[in-house]
Amino acid sequence: MDLEVKGVAVSPRSQAQPFSGRKKPLQQDWTSKSWTMQNSCLPVVPRLDLGSLAGSDDEDDFSYVPLSTANIYFDPPHSSSALHWVTPCQIPYTQHYLKELEEDIIPENLPAPTSKYKLKYEQYKTEMKEEYKQYSQRNAEKIKSNITHQQSLRNKTDDKCIQEEEAITDDLTTLDRKVLLQQGYADNPDDAQWSTGKADAEMVATEKKKQTVAEQVMTDLLSRAVISDPEQSLTTEKQSACILPVSKIAPLRFRKRTLHETKIRTHSTLTENMLSNKVQFDGRIISRNGHDACRELMGFFFTHDQSLTVYEYRQFGKNRTNVLPFIQKNIYSHQRGRRKGKQYQLGDFYIGANLTFLNSDHLRLPESIKENTLLILRITNIDQIALDSFRTDSVEHEDDIIRQEANDRLIFKAIQDELKEQLHKRGVRILTGLGKYFQQLDQEGNGLLNKADFKQALKVFHLEVSEKNFESSWLILNDNVNGKVDYGEFKRAVIGEMNEYRKSFVRKAFMKLDFNKTGSIPIIDIRKCYCAKKHPQVISGHFTEEQIKSSFLETLKNACNKSDEVSYGEFEDYYEGLSIGVVNDEDFVNILRIPWGI
Repeated sequence: MDLEVKGVAVSPRSQAQPFSGRKKPLQQDWTSKSWTMQNSCLPVVPRLDLGSLAGSDDEDDFSYVPLSTANIYFDPPHSSSALHWVTPCQIPYTQHYLKELEEDIIPENLPAPTSKYKLKYEQYKTEMKEEYKQYSQRNAEKIKSNITHQQSLRNKTDDKCIQEEEAITDDLTTLDRKVLLQQGYADNPDDAQWSTGKADAEMVATEKKKQTVAEQVMTDLLSRAVISDPEQSLTTEKQSACILPVSKIAPLRFRKRTLHETKIRTHSTLTENMLSNKVQFDGRIISRNGHDACRELMGFFFTHDQSLTVYEYRQFGKNRTNVLPFIQKNIYSHQRGRRKGKQYQLGDFYIGANLTFLNSDHLRLPESIKENTLLILRITNIDQIALDSFRTDSVEHEDDIIRQEANDRLIFKAIQDELKEQLHKRGVRILTGLGKYFQQLDQEGNGLLNKADFKQALKVFHLEVSEKNFESSWLILNDNVNGKVDYGEFKRAVIGEMNEYRKSFVRKAFMKLDFNKTGSIPIIDIRKCYCAKKHPQVISGHFTEEQIKSSFLETLKNACNKSDEVSYGEFEDYYEGLSIGVVNDEDFVNILRIPWGI
């Protein structure tokens, strides 16, 4: 087949010159020989028959149109070589021939398209229009659905706001309404997969802490039972007689003794099997001091002798940790309540139970804890499997004390239900206000107030409690019969408190904000850490992120005695009041987890 292409003759002088030997060096250090070695092409490009490339179908009825021939040569002018690069001065020369080539390639006598080709073209055109129409419709529906979703979300938020405003009574203030904005996080839970993964990581870290503390407790108790026993400093007459006067070996009591060098058998030696019969629990100190309230305490109750001990897990920086004894292993008794003076038993350990200790019996406690007469330890978590296994072995009989405690709980429950409706929408303002009011009344600074002070406080904040219920609660709380009760205990008993699951997240948030572990947080740090991007009102466009943050800071500052910092007690009172209006635990956790990132 004769293939021929219309080309541009770059140089008429080189129409039939073959590639010869080495000539003068070309521009850019190229030679004809090197070019021919790298490009093994014929000097003349064969002509291409474009007409023969048409489809084999005869319906288009294309006839072959001969093209004028022109050969393309590679030898440019003013060069004896077979190849030369086009210089800027030669560009018009080349463009002239390219333009001529384009004009000659397009034939002038093309036949008219057949009816069958026109039909195919119309079908193709119709299909393209239909596809574009469908694409436009899908795109419009997608945009419309997004707008509808945003509008429905906004309408839903509007309806909820209207319903809340209708339910709110006239005595609500502007601060109450701003506080209620924080409950919006419950309607927009964060990524469940992310929260689950983070919760699993925290669970693994917690189990690792518990294992570290348990190992340290076993090591301390097993070694202290022998080394710290008083009998180690005694020597019998027989042992003294065996020591010769001329001997250079010092008596046993003067030598440095270790666990493996001792030769004395003590009566208080413990075994690992005896110490393994234990119930492990987590605890926290009930205190308004943030540093003490956030201490990580872990306790152990040993069933073989009814003794208990408490250890503190402390972390210094990121990698350094230490486990220190907080309450020494001993047999302890209740220091207040219906069981005052009775020894701790297995039935006294459950989530929410209070363990009381006399600070005077523990001289190594921190000075901030020694300021009070009693140390109150709240059990926040417990090894339920071990507890149930030991309960099956020891059957405890119900006595009068258990019935009295049940009656006390019923009295407090009746008062809490009576105040619940009154605190439902204004819990933050009431609880934070009560805290500041009690601190003003506490002139001595010991946290104790009399009956008249509590009655006056309830009257000031318009909290109605029947006289019968108030007198019953006072008899229960005033167990020391000194006419004074701790106002923190009064608030927890009469108004109630959130469960330990919720309080654990309050402590997590506070510990994250308290960078220096001082027990108080500067307002400027709270502003930096608070994030309102995922608040439903911000997502729907009703409020900006700065408006939500400003409303939170305004309500929090109102709960504080100082305008530039927040104490742990004030932080806890704020979320204590917010918790009253939130029924579901996970909703309350979202209120803390989403803005604080815990």
